[in-house]
Amino acid sequence: MVGALNNTVVLDLTHVLAGPFCTYQLALLGADVIKIEPVADPDCARGRGPDDAANAQGLGLNYQVQGGNKRALAIDLRTDAGREILLKQVAQADVLVENYATGALAALGLGYEALHLINPRLIHCSITGFGDTGPKAEVGAYDNVIQATSGIMAQCAGAKVGVSFIDYSTGYAAAFAISSALVHRAAANQGTHISVSMLEVAMQMMSPEAAAALHPANQTRAKEPGIACYDTQEQRLMLGAFKPVQYHKLNRILTELGCAIPELDSIDNWPDVWEVSETTKSALAAVFLTRTALDWVELLKAGDLPADVVRPLADAVKDQQLAARGFFQPNPSAPDVMLPTAAFSMGVGGAKLDRAPPKHGEHTSEVLTSLGLSAAEIQELRTKGIVA
Repeated sequence: MVGALNNTVVLDLTHVLAGPFCTYQLALLGADVIKIEPVADPDCARGRGPDDAANAQGLGLNYQVQGGNKRALAIDLRTDAGREILLKQVAQADVLVENYATGALAALGLGYEALHLINPRLIHCSITGFGDTGPKAEVGAYDNVIQATSGIMAQCAGAKVGVSFIDYSTGYAAAFAISSALVHRAAANQGTHISVSMLEVAMQMMSPEAAAALHPANQTRAKEPGIACYDTQEQRLMLGAFKPVQYHKLNRILTELGCAIPELDSIDNWPDVWEVSETTKSALAAVFLTRTALDWVELLKAGDLPADVVRPLADAVKDQQLAARGFFQPNPSAPDVMLPTAAFSMGVGGAKLDRAPPKHGEHTSEVLTSLGLSAAEIQELRTKGIVA
């Protein structure tokens, strides 16, 4: 199968989560992604995951979930020879993605301005915590810190969301920006620099709330009972009665069960939703306690209302819908390890995992040979610790 990004060469100078996830999405679509890591300091994600044996090999699951379809080159960019190798690659590349601190590559003579002179068609994407301009441009950050800084943590009653969703949303934002830049380059024959900010992505992930916080008429609304979680006889239930008309559907279901809540039928607009009485909210909570969550899901779906059981992740990953869509695919070199791919499908040119996540420096010789270096030259570089 020909991927949508076949023949696109991507230099991947990223580590941890957001950057590697961005380049993984490009690799799944057929791009030749070359993961470039320091000789003595591999991507720290290689040592993280539930399998200690894999961690020890530098193939931790935190790395594997975004390492497939890539080639790996280990090189010391602090050396002249190492930088020379990267510059040779830049001359032939389409995209470079990096998530080092603002100014770190420029300090090595490898900033966008320098690389643009070598390859004006290069698309250079920088991923940082706060963007590469402004008073926080040089401040580092992780997902959890951005959750605190952005207000997301306060929106969640002071608790950190239990997954690194800002990292992954940032990766998607970067992949989208790169894809857009590739389309623009095809028309204008010029590259560009892209600056992706985790803080801005976090704000985008809560656009209605963020815009409301800036609006002069901002006001606190009561929790909407139709999009809330409820205790049941067994497990918890997430109800999805969002629109006013869905409250009417909910009451029809409850009426048929002999548990009518009259106020639900009087909800005809958004102000009505926001003004539902505490009496009605308490009545709903009491009704849901009369059956199991699975029973309620069956009844609610039959009445054309979204709802589901609050499931543990261990159950959710086994959903037959995911299997039918082929979201998880086996690691080509370890078929018992299932890895996530892309959250979309395409009729042609879509995502496919066909190369196992590489070990640190696994393709160093292959990549250097393609740049015209001889076996003796490569060995000399290894001996000097410039590559591994």
